[in-house]
Amino acid sequence: MAVRNLTFAVGDIHGCLDELRSLLDQIEAYTATGRVIFLGDLIDRGPNSRGVVELIMAGPKRPGWIWSTLKGNHEEMLLGAASGESDVDWWLMNGGEETLASYRGVVSGRHLAWMQSLPLILVERFRIFVHAGVDETQPLERQDAEIFLWIRRPDDHSGDYWGRHLCHGHTPSRANPRTVGNRTNVDSGAVFGGPLSCAVFDDDTPGGPIDFLKTSSRLERE
Repeated sequence: MAVRNLTFAVGDIHGCLDELRSLLDQIEAYTATGRVIFLGDLIDRGPNSRGVVELIMAGPKRPGWIWSTLKGNHEEMLLGAASGESDVDWWLMNGGEETLASYRGVVSGRHLAWMQSLPLILVERFRIFVHAGVDETQPLERQDAEIFLWIRRPDDHSGDYWGRHLCHGHTPSRANPRTVGNRTNVDSGAVFGGPLSCAVFDDDTPGGPIDFLKTSSRLERE
């Protein structure tokens, strides 16, 4: 029997370390080997951004696993605040205060350098992975960080995406994770009390996810 090559695309974590550990346990129980793609927004708003970054930077503990991480708009906001290129207060008001608290006031330079190195988008034979989305009305090669990190589409929106399936986070909803046409959104609002979610894809088969995994929501735990 052929072994499937699986990818698990994880939505916005936002400092929710306990939920991340729980979801990774589910992923590793699902299959012996595979790939995990973190779709950005590891930090801000939640209680332990530093712990999330440290866990992901350390990489998988089990052999046969590959982890890849994309940059989200919250990583971009932190980097802009740290470099002086954007307003520090804007970042702080959007969850940066919680991140600073987890770092005890100073974000590690090694962590900043790692975040700076993160790619914005991953384009594959059958799929596009990105934090916020893409603009299917213009060529992909003409698009930039402003679109990949910030674009939002209505919940019922889909597109052709150049013959690929689009998987992203960024726009939270209690209805997520869900697929609409050729688009899957895995931001289920973990930091707002929802579950942390991921979509499961068969790398050798085109189309949408073959499954979803998610943790319990905060309301379920309470």
